[in-house]
Amino acid sequence: MSQRPPAPPSLQELRKEIDAIDEQVHRLLMQRGDIIDRLIQAKQTQEVGSAFRPAREASMMRRLVERHRGILPLDTIESIWRVIISTFTYVQAPFSVHADVSVGESAMRDSARFHFGFTTPYVPHFSAQAAVEALAKSKGDLALVSAISSRTPWWSELEAEGAPKIIARLPFLERADHPAALPVFVISRVADDAMVTEVQTWSVRVSGWNADTARALAPLADIVAVPDTAFDGAALLVSEAGIGFETIKMALIRAGASVRSSALVGGHATRYTVPPTGTRS
Repeated sequence: MSQRPPAPPSLQELRKEIDAIDEQVHRLLMQRGDIIDRLIQAKQTQEVGSAFRPAREASMMRRLVERHRGILPLDTIESIWRVIISTFTYVQAPFSVHADVSVGESAMRDSARFHFGFTTPYVPHFSAQAAVEALAKSKGDLALVSAISSRTPWWSELEAEGAPKIIARLPFLERADHPAALPVFVISRVADDAMVTEVQTWSVRVSGWNADTARALAPLADIVAVPDTAFDGAALLVSEAGIGFETIKMALIRAGASVRSSALVGGHATRYTVPPTGTRS
């Protein structure tokens, strides 16, 4: 006689398994908290400004994509990890997020809440300049500003030694239909070993800026440009990934522009795109 196949587990048994996993996850989070508590005592995070570590976080999010499988959407996994990371960062050294809502209040709020959760205080400002100025007066806060457009050259406030710098570009994981897809720069003061230099961001003032000059630079770097009447040109925020600023400068000169000044104002991790197929680039 053929044996009957084993009966599938009952709903009650499956729910017990879920409850056991939930308890294990909670215990692991509490264990993570214990380690963070020891970390605070070991390095006294509150003495070095923001506890934000963009290089480490970008790496963690990429590994998350690489190991993820199953029916749980990547959006959910990313948002859970963002809350865990940002909340424990806040526990190490409390900070606020100053956000420029002139680019769209709901989109900016969604970005702030998705990446930094609800524990971190959210402070809206009506311009990028105001957000950066508020950040500069703080000890370890962050500012979020648009990475693709601006009405003013707010980045000039980052040129001085000791000034806050661009330390990240969000979202860490770019993909179609991302729930917090607004491209934003994160600005803060962080320890030197926390800075990311895969992409360097430069504040550049030029004369002779026009459509031809912009087209010449477009294949080499990401550019945010604001008219600069003082130099009859433009104030640029240039993000270049490994080609070097001298290449950018020579491209500007060949296109007929003159570089009046330049200053390194930060950096961030290389943009990481997750296509709909699930492969990575």
